[in-house]
Amino acid sequence: MSNIGICHYKIGGTDGVSLEMDKWKVVLEEMGHTVHLCGGDLGGTEGFLIEELYHHRDDIERITRNAFDRLTDHENEEGLITGILSLADRIEQGLRSFIDEFSIDILIPNNIWSIGVNLPAAIAFARVVREQGIQTIAHHHDFHWETFRGMMPTSAKVRRLVQEYLPPSDPNVTHVVINSLVQAELRKRNGVESTVVPNVFDFAGKPWCVDEYNRGFRETIEVNENDILVLQATRIVERKGIELAIDLVKELGKPSNIAKLQHDGLYNGRQFDKDSRIVLILAGYAEDKTGDYLSRLRWKIDQAGIETRFIADRVASQRGERGGKRLYSLWDCYAFADLVTYPSLFEGWGNQFLEAIRAKLPVAIFEYPVYKADIQAKGFDVISLGSVVEGTDESGLVYLSKAMIRRATDQIIEILADSSVRQAMVNRNFELGSDYYGLETLKQRLDGIIKQTGNL
Repeated sequence: MSNIGICHYKIGGTDGVSLEMDKWKVVLEEMGHTVHLCGGDLGGTEGFLIEELYHHRDDIERITRNAFDRLTDHENEEGLITGILSLADRIEQGLRSFIDEFSIDILIPNNIWSIGVNLPAAIAFARVVREQGIQTIAHHHDFHWETFRGMMPTSAKVRRLVQEYLPPSDPNVTHVVINSLVQAELRKRNGVESTVVPNVFDFAGKPWCVDEYNRGFRETIEVNENDILVLQATRIVERKGIELAIDLVKELGKPSNIAKLQHDGLYNGRQFDKDSRIVLILAGYAEDKTGDYLSRLRWKIDQAGIETRFIADRVASQRGERGGKRLYSLWDCYAFADLVTYPSLFEGWGNQFLEAIRAKLPVAIFEYPVYKADIQAKGFDVISLGSVVEGTDESGLVYLSKAMIRRATDQIIEILADSSVRQAMVNRNFELGSDYYGLETLKQRLDGIIKQTGNL
């Protein structure tokens, strides 16, 4: 069996890449391999630290800004390239130390050769792999060319670095992507062949439920027992389309819908009374440092007059404590939710979709391109928000047609009130998820890939 090094800009987070890395680690260890993690920010997780790997360091962000936005911090492109190569040297030293300390046989870099937010890291990893001939599985979750990023090189030399290292072509590197759309695009752009390994989840584990640790969750976030909790579990990033969840919750709160819920009660026997509320729970952190998207969402929330809770400061990848306050895991949030919204306009795959069906919760989903290409045909029963945006409002937030919102809301009201309809939906989705996207699927895919490297 092999010593495997899984590397990323950061580890131990609640973002999709970090969560997927955790699953790979579990499966690889079940297969008998020894796995070591390496990152620029360890997030409280045990691992090997290379500080320059972290993509939100000031020096790395400055390089990314000058390489892909505007060349403003250097007199010319030569100065920028010098800065890139200097940081690459430091990352390379750290990576060599990591490989030597743990006798790494197989390296698995995540997004380092695809997303473009740390060019020095891409160069450093390519150098080490080429010089040491180490077998490498490049796990690409996102690419720099994808629409929501729009990363355009600011100079000819940066463009050459992108062509050479994002991603590199090397006989020791096996490329893995997470959907068929980027598989085709990578072949078209770079002539690089890749294997599709979709995101997966542990459907055989213990259900997420209320227990002694999380019992006070509702009190902590100041909601009542009979309130309906609508969970938006993603990070707060513009491509997540969170404004559509706001529109949905606003429509759910119309008097006719409230009256029906008060008359019928909820699927699990709770009464929806005159004091009950429909509350949108935003569990992810805001990734946009400018705060622009978040401020626009808050404006829309005020205009809509809906109840929301921003709880990222109380949610972590694992239960714990911060500043004397109890931290809940993301899974605790699902244990208390009644409905999940997943209105993303663009996703590389869709971790939160799997989380929702793993939690046996109904999910309202905007049919983003990868969902339509790779997931929809499996037959999942979802509350569809369609696949076409009606327009953009004066603040730059997207919206759907009123008919689409009403149609989705009517379906949600039925699912919230009718236990049999709800159970049929969530049980079917759970079975499909287990069949197509369970850990056994990942194990089979990784077994084949590692055999190709000659390390099994």
